[in-house]
Amino acid sequence: MTKSYQKDYPRPQLVRSQWENLNGTWDFLFDDEDRGEAEEWFFSFPSENLKICVPFTYETPKSGVGDTSHHNTVWYRRTFDCPDLAAEGRRLLLHLEGCDFETDVWVNGDRVGSHRGGYARFSFDITSCVEEGENELIIRAKDSMSIEQPRGKQRWAKDNYGCWYVQTTGIWKTVWLEETSSVYLASLKATPDLINGRIRMEYRIAGNKAEAGYLIETEVSFAGTVVAKSIRQITRSFVPDDISIAAPQETPWGVHTWTPDAPELYDVRIRILDGSSVLDEVWSYFGMREIRIEEGNVLLNGSPVYQRLILDQGYWKDSHLTPPDEQALIDDIDKLQAMGYNGVRKHMKIEDERFLYWCDVKGMLVWSEMAAAYEFTDAAVEEFTREWLEIVRQNYSHPCIITWTPFNESWGVPRIKFDRKQQEFTEAIYYLTRSIDSMRPIITNDGWEHTISDILTLHDYEEDGDVFFDRYDGHLEEIGTCRIYHSDWKSAMAEGYVYDGQPVIISEFGGIAFSGGSEGTWGYGNTVDTEEAFLERFDKITTAIKKLPYVCGYCYTQVSDVQQEINGLLDAGHQYKIAPEKIREVNMREVGIRKMGKAL
Repeated sequence: MTKSYQKDYPRPQLVRSQWENLNGTWDFLFDDEDRGEAEEWFFSFPSENLKICVPFTYETPKSGVGDTSHHNTVWYRRTFDCPDLAAEGRRLLLHLEGCDFETDVWVNGDRVGSHRGGYARFSFDITSCVEEGENELIIRAKDSMSIEQPRGKQRWAKDNYGCWYVQTTGIWKTVWLEETSSVYLASLKATPDLINGRIRMEYRIAGNKAEAGYLIETEVSFAGTVVAKSIRQITRSFVPDDISIAAPQETPWGVHTWTPDAPELYDVRIRILDGSSVLDEVWSYFGMREIRIEEGNVLLNGSPVYQRLILDQGYWKDSHLTPPDEQALIDDIDKLQAMGYNGVRKHMKIEDERFLYWCDVKGMLVWSEMAAAYEFTDAAVEEFTREWLEIVRQNYSHPCIITWTPFNESWGVPRIKFDRKQQEFTEAIYYLTRSIDSMRPIITNDGWEHTISDILTLHDYEEDGDVFFDRYDGHLEEIGTCRIYHSDWKSAMAEGYVYDGQPVIISEFGGIAFSGGSEGTWGYGNTVDTEEAFLERFDKITTAIKKLPYVCGYCYTQVSDVQQEINGLLDAGHQYKIAPEKIREVNMREVGIRKMGKAL
């Protein structure tokens, strides 16, 4: 655990002591006729209303509403107390970790801002709108069934079907207030330089910066011992700082490295100073690790890492996309590690940032994947691009994230195989992502029909382990033209692109439908009825992949059952369906020797 840790704190890499969690009971209204703004509900919220438990959406049992039908517009209201900020020279920020999809916010009848997108954090400075004592906060959220907006696994039809589930409308992550000084640290970006034993910190400063003489002080410590200290003058809103933390006498690298087996983290205290006065103080942390690709392998700190991933959709039975609480996130990570997995592919969702924190602390690798749109239009391109870049910036500094995955299975780019326009869109997202993050591999279209991609990933739900092995054994040279298991028209590469020696990972497989007492019926392939039948199929297909000498990882589908889908190793309540040690034995068993992508 880091020095920055505060239970339930929503933004664990930039932590202040003065904050207030606004989750809990709010007034709530449906507004299907969209009358609220014309009738000025932000001035006079109707007295006859429902109650909802934020941050759970109205569709979920935990919200207290439990209506799964679609409503295009919803309103929220609550009050909060505020000190005299003017007298103290303080500012007040309102943060929404996630609200789907169009959000408008009023404080005491004044509109303070709007945001589009369902997955990224957004914030407003509400200082000018608040007064000492009680204040009223109104939030309106508009959502649609449009497939132009990024929606991930949220259905756009009346009922669930296939692997698409009940929609998520409005607030679904924490809403919170934060006090700052008149000048404060708005964001930070931490980039490890493992080779040179340095950490590059990039700070964004906000607020009143007119006065000269402000300084930013950074203190880095490891296990309670200060290892570096730096002071820089603030002359503009962007302040970069390269800090050496190397101590060659301590470790071979000269620094403590972050790995799944030993996820060592450095603590950081950052202060903005006006002479001897501390204007702002925040706590953070970082991990020193290097990711690169070489000879068909993904290297972590210079060594090949075999990725034993599991597909994680992040759904819970009674709260859907919203985790029931922080402990539920911790429990999931512990259970996955107990089953022998060293990473998750977080599928079609940007998870609560507390999840990333605990992956950092516990050493869980993460592939971060954008929620897909399902139509290719100018509007879809604009919505996707804006929010994806917000997310990359927001979660950049988490060492657990080792791969960005903006696209999956041609969702949102359905004609990418031949359509040059759609291909160019994925190339643009690749290079935009690379312009922000030069470290991590980027997978542009996970599963098939890749364009530019740092890893070649394949989705194959073949049930028979022998058939699977025969399909891929000895065919590395032809893998760029291979046909995916269930269709003659799904190829590994889009037209005009060739396989160029990238690492190969089977990033979806298995999906074995086993109810284990769950109520759903949907899954991949034939349903198994017993634990013995499940383990036999799981063992054979997992072992087949591990025997392939050029494959450097896999991702099993999936963590838990979700609504009608029964592919999980955990049930819909996130309890084991199979004893974890039986899954772990298969995952951890050695079946072959790999060296830099080739068999010895």
